[in-house]
Amino acid sequence: MYEGADTVVLFDELAYQDTLPVAWRPLAGSVDAAYAGGLSERNSRLLQACAAIEDHSSADREDDVSPELLRIDAKINLMLDLMGQLLSANRPRPMPVPVRFNTQGAQWAAAAATATPAVGSQGLVLLYLRDYLPEALRLLGRVTEVGADRQIKVRFAPPGETTADLMEKLIFRHHRRLIAGRSRSK
Repeated sequence: MYEGADTVVLFDELAYQDTLPVAWRPLAGSVDAAYAGGLSERNSRLLQACAAIEDHSSADREDDVSPELLRIDAKINLMLDLMGQLLSANRPRPMPVPVRFNTQGAQWAAAAATATPAVGSQGLVLLYLRDYLPEALRLLGRVTEVGADRQIKVRFAPPGETTADLMEKLIFRHHRRLIAGRSRSK
């Protein structure tokens, strides 16, 4: 489904690629501005929380960080992992599937047990970014393609300026970490 190139692209833009829990929730009728605004606000808060936690991860720090700070960071990461396990046990999520997304849209392989949406249908794409985040990123979109291999491609409605900016930063950080990881392993 996904090529092994250094740069992952979707709708001609840099995209985030991983294996994550993804769900499609169909919506009947049109979406009003208040609902879309509420989604944008919720998504912004979720992405800000994700960025705040990840900005302090030891993987992005310089090598001159004190051992004491690294030990505290390891403890915090362990607590976040445990919290994520508790949340997952109490709020079941969809099975993780290969997905790529950006501010323009998403593409993923639908699980065999789920209904495949029809081309043209409108709904919400729910992306569970991290185990320790209790909520999913919720993005309005319209199905543009459904492949025979159950590949679903959705074009998003504009997610709002703040949400789009935070998504682009998340995607860039993820891309940068992948490149750094590849160059360290060589």
